[in-house]
Amino acid sequence: MNTTTASISTSTGSSQTDYDVIVIGGSYAGLSGALQLGRARRRILVVDAGQRRNRFASNSHGFLTRDGEPAAAIAAKGRADVAAYPSVEWHDGLALDARVDGDGFVVDLGNGAHARGRRIVLATGVRDELPAITGLAERWGQNVFHCPYCHGYELDQGRIGVLASSPMSLHQAQMLPDWGQVTFFTNGVCPLDSAQLADLAQRGVQVEHTLIDHIDATATVVLQDGRRADMDGLFTFGRLHLASPIAQQLGCAIDQGPLGSLIRTDEMRQTTVPGVFAAGDAIRNAGNVANAVLDGAMAAISAHRSLLFGITPFQASPQAAAQAEAQAEAQVEAQVGAQAAAPAAAALPMPAAADQARPAHA
Repeated sequence: MNTTTASISTSTGSSQTDYDVIVIGGSYAGLSGALQLGRARRRILVVDAGQRRNRFASNSHGFLTRDGEPAAAIAAKGRADVAAYPSVEWHDGLALDARVDGDGFVVDLGNGAHARGRRIVLATGVRDELPAITGLAERWGQNVFHCPYCHGYELDQGRIGVLASSPMSLHQAQMLPDWGQVTFFTNGVCPLDSAQLADLAQRGVQVEHTLIDHIDATATVVLQDGRRADMDGLFTFGRLHLASPIAQQLGCAIDQGPLGSLIRTDEMRQTTVPGVFAAGDAIRNAGNVANAVLDGAMAAISAHRSLLFGITPFQASPQAAAQAEAQAEAQVEAQVGAQAAAPAAAALPMPAAADQARPAHA
């Protein structure tokens, strides 16, 4: 495998190289896809900027035969496995742009270099937008986590804090008692009704409603009233953002899930754009290495079969179809509401000058 991309010109002159499949993203999902395609003896390009989502974590857990190994070592071993296949090339850098071009796609690699592929596999991942709590970001991946299956066991049934970032955080608080003694810090963003409070009490979860001031020491939650809650580890949900704009540039449908943006795919990991497939954390709310490897293999096999037998129509799952329908209905209702409100708004008297000068937050 060419790790220096010798066949792709990086001069200021324009250059283009043709591939069967371009895999954008070289972390676990992308590596898994490249491995399948290399074994199918197809000419493949992997484009990778080296920004694994779990680069903040020392070790990875829950991946069969690699449980507890350094996350970077698993990725490096994956890249070495892929390097054994001479039809796979590697480009260290960003995919700056991508567009449909006839019956294929063109990807801009910068400095005048372009790659043309008959198919694309998007393994671009996501970026986590963490709750705005002082001291949280620097502990991300070390003492603050999002996945109990990845990091819960190592807390050895100790003290676990769940930091609410939205009403979805209730789900984390309900799950984590299997891994330790849980305190749920609602932090003003996760109101609980009596049934939810009773459910948490039944699970042995303590609930703390006082707002969080900052995180200190290993995983100590310092509250705004000065109290300190010493924890062995913390869990929270971040807001998910697609790490690359390539999916939108290609015209792939994007769904807004409870945690953020995800690329819409069918069961075969095909996107809504024919010839474009997607895998990994960019298509699912619950991300881990095992899921990424599965997705990458599925997306690559689907891409290869489409080269052999043609592209099949996108098959939305019933859940995805229902979600899309609900989003469309909500948009229609919002438009109707806006139209209905317009005449009424026009009939209202203009505010007095003093009201016009009032701050927007008043």
